[in-house]
Amino acid sequence: MSEHFSYVIGMDCGTTNIKAVVLREDGKKVAEASHPSRYLNPGHQMQEQDAEDWWHSAKLIFQSLISQLPAGAAQEVRCIAVSSHTVTMLPMDAAGKPLRPAVTYQDSRSARELEELLGIVGRDRFVHIVGGQPSVAFLPPKLLWYRRNEPRLFEKTAFFLQASSYINFRLTGVPVTDIDQAIRTQCMDISTERWSPEIAAAIGVDLEALMPPVRQMDEIIGTVTSAAAAETGLAAGTPVLAGFSDAMAALMATGMSRLGEAGESSGTTSLVFAGGVQQSAPDAPVVTRPCAVPGIPWIFDAPIQASGASIKWFIDTMATQEKLEAEAHGISIYDYLNKLALEAVPGSHGLFYFPYLLGERAPLWNNYSRGMLIGMRMDTLRSEFARSIFEGTAYALRHVVETVKAEGAQVELLRVCGGGAKSRTWNMIKAAMLRVPVYVLSPESGDVPVGDALIAGHVAGIFPDLPEASARIIHVDEVIEPDLSWADAYDQLYPYYIDMYRSLDGDLRSLQGTLRKLYPIKVSTK
Repeated sequence: MSEHFSYVIGMDCGTTNIKAVVLREDGKKVAEASHPSRYLNPGHQMQEQDAEDWWHSAKLIFQSLISQLPAGAAQEVRCIAVSSHTVTMLPMDAAGKPLRPAVTYQDSRSARELEELLGIVGRDRFVHIVGGQPSVAFLPPKLLWYRRNEPRLFEKTAFFLQASSYINFRLTGVPVTDIDQAIRTQCMDISTERWSPEIAAAIGVDLEALMPPVRQMDEIIGTVTSAAAAETGLAAGTPVLAGFSDAMAALMATGMSRLGEAGESSGTTSLVFAGGVQQSAPDAPVVTRPCAVPGIPWIFDAPIQASGASIKWFIDTMATQEKLEAEAHGISIYDYLNKLALEAVPGSHGLFYFPYLLGERAPLWNNYSRGMLIGMRMDTLRSEFARSIFEGTAYALRHVVETVKAEGAQVELLRVCGGGAKSRTWNMIKAAMLRVPVYVLSPESGDVPVGDALIAGHVAGIFPDLPEASARIIHVDEVIEPDLSWADAYDQLYPYYIDMYRSLDGDLRSLQGTLRKLYPIKVSTK
């Protein structure tokens, strides 16, 4: 007689891939699938994605997951949880169809609108309302840009969705948003957990009318419809959670279990987590949120905008020779760069890379900072360029860690998951940069969709003790201790990284205004 198991599905709609896993009730990962996401770049500083592409990828992934399970196992899936990158602006019409491609958090076309809104509301008042630092990554300036520049589409807009909310909508037919992403939009008053009338008035929109109902992250919003079941291979009636941001799922995927452990979900962007015993001030560069992990009352949640994206940029734009050499050696370009970077000395002979290709979120919170290479010489080696990219993103990580430690966070070790965890060179540099051991999580367990599945399993009752399940399921592949000679070099160089950016900050801000005049953003005529 064959065994019968219960299953849960976790899916994350990331910026470069949509990934999903199936966990069995004993914690074993029994299926996984992924599909690349496609970027649209309609203009300068514009980053969009097509919501129909999300659904197409999600369908293929669900079909693949179900095909990997025993016959009839689709009926035994107890819950589905979907997370996603955030914040996204996806306008939907009254018939439930997307009106335009989604504007992602990486889009910075609405920088002028952000300045205008802060002028109306006041920066201090804005921070007090939303509980965080304003940024072009969030929703208020995007809504103002949309209302102003695409008025015909705005008039047809019935509601807005996040990426995970859209996949959930296609699964269940229920348009909602989860409380985690609702707060992260910066349209919500954190003191009331209602859409802010002040911010709505400044934008000139009715947020209560345009935002879907808000649900708790662990609330079941509906079940898979018959139509969605036919498209995906899922069983009709399968419960679907409201979901959450990729940050929340990544926190669970790091397996953090006590104060002193910090986590990094290292992908296109990096999500950095560190626990503290007290709530931060509302105007802190990185603010705390309540933490569901027992023993960690508050969690600092800090996004770094272009960590893995910096390595991809280097490969796409500067690494032609390295790609040829990697091909000649029969290895991937990523493996080749890992080896090449180790040929350079720590600090890359004074070559500094600043990973601000898309502006920066934590802890700078500005859209005008720019990627920079400072310290090039006539005899700069290609190995030094490669190492400087790894080091520049690690300097940015240290900047975040130093900032949250000043606010009360405790950081004694770093648990790293996600695609970036596969780079041993990068992990070695991070360990030395922070002077803490780096715990490299197994790719079999330490990935964002596993965090989704853990929460789904907890809600479904098959992982009743969430910390115990996390400790059992998430494994450490390697502990990398800091190389003290590297650490000494980085301790001497890090202050220059900070001081050089501070010296250039005013010029970069002023330059943005000049560039707007020289190269105005072309707006849609829709």
